[in-house]
Amino acid sequence: MLETLMLSRIQFAANISFHILFPTITIALSWFLFYFKLRFDQTGDPVWMRAYRFWVKIFALTFAIGVVTGITMSFQFGTNWPKFMETVGNIAGPLLGYEVLTAFFLEAGFLGIMLFGMNRVSARIHTLSTLIVAFGTSLSSFWILALNSWMQTPQGHEMRDGVAYPVDWFAIIFNPSFPYKLSHMLVASGLTAAFLVAGISAYRLLKGDDKKAPKLTLKIALTVAAILAPTQIFLGDMHGLNTLEHQPQKIAAMEGIWHTEKGAPLLLFALPDEEQKTNHFEIAIPKMASFILTHDLDGEIKGLNEFEGNHPPVAPVFFAFRIMVGLGMLMLAIAWLSRFILWRKNQLSPWLLKTLVVMSFSGWIATLAGWYVTEIGRQPWLVTGILTVKDAATDIAPENVGITLTLYLVLYVVIMVAYLHTIFTMAGRAIEIEEISIDEQVKPVINTSKNTVEG
Repeated sequence: MLETLMLSRIQFAANISFHILFPTITIALSWFLFYFKLRFDQTGDPVWMRAYRFWVKIFALTFAIGVVTGITMSFQFGTNWPKFMETVGNIAGPLLGYEVLTAFFLEAGFLGIMLFGMNRVSARIHTLSTLIVAFGTSLSSFWILALNSWMQTPQGHEMRDGVAYPVDWFAIIFNPSFPYKLSHMLVASGLTAAFLVAGISAYRLLKGDDKKAPKLTLKIALTVAAILAPTQIFLGDMHGLNTLEHQPQKIAAMEGIWHTEKGAPLLLFALPDEEQKTNHFEIAIPKMASFILTHDLDGEIKGLNEFEGNHPPVAPVFFAFRIMVGLGMLMLAIAWLSRFILWRKNQLSPWLLKTLVVMSFSGWIATLAGWYVTEIGRQPWLVTGILTVKDAATDIAPENVGITLTLYLVLYVVIMVAYLHTIFTMAGRAIEIEEISIDEQVKPVINTSKNTVEG
């Protein structure tokens, strides 16, 4: 039977992996909605309202699941990782509290107006509510990533009797890795939402939906993806340089470098062997790892042997990093190709539409892979230099953790199946709605005399 520590780690990984999927969509999708609503207010073209109405339903569903699955995260701090709050609760508690008091209150307060207020408030107030919800989702990521990045590169605190106390909140929040993690995550959310919008729009077109809305949202999503994909590569490079400076053992695991060397090769593929401290079946580009990480072909990269007993498990970090990068490059290629073809021909071939449908949730996979690199790459530390994962874990019976883990996994499978089924059902129903004339669409949507927007 697995021990309590391993079961607790699996349970936390399962919970955070499932939860992160939904905020990754809603953070950026809310900004898509704001853009749709703003364009409708500016032009009066009902196609923007149709796009808004369709995607606000998916946003509401995704937001609700994200909130519910987020609740379990806080429970685990007490049930599975009691030493975490005992040691760093003076810092983690306020940061999580700031997220609730600022971001979540904004989202919860204006979400009702955004979802149900179209025929109850003015168009301007409704658009403002959509903007506030979008801002709130981004602000939420600000606080969560402030805490997570502090756990990676802690500063601005002092230790007293084994407990961390804040001495400089500005230093705590804006720690060395925070700007890179925040920007990297926000762009990842943008790519995830862009490919979801593109994929569902492509699905509608493949099913014979000839209305303007899916064509418009497809073009917008591909434009966003084409811009964000190279931006993410640039930010990833900056993030890598920062990680090399502050967490060199994580970089060594990502690159599969065992011995400190100059002109380190870039491993396209290998099978890391932690027992023999070597790699098997290497496919490498000479000196390219040094060039990417130090911008010098002969730059020195510290190997894992420099961090004996203080480096993460190599294989999970090594492969997760390659999945993330591989999907990022695929997203770049598909986004640029699709957008170029749309520019030239104003429509996509069926095979490219099918590719976009398949890649609807590719952002999820890339985000999870990146998250695993970040979190597993911090091992054996829970808070770098302050608290190890082993020391933070609970000592309750493994059977208890096993029961809750099983229940979580079963529940998450059910929720995921229901979520995916609901989204494609929504898309199918949108296809069935007949196109109506602009005059017929405008009448129930805009009431110019009362300056209201009806649902």
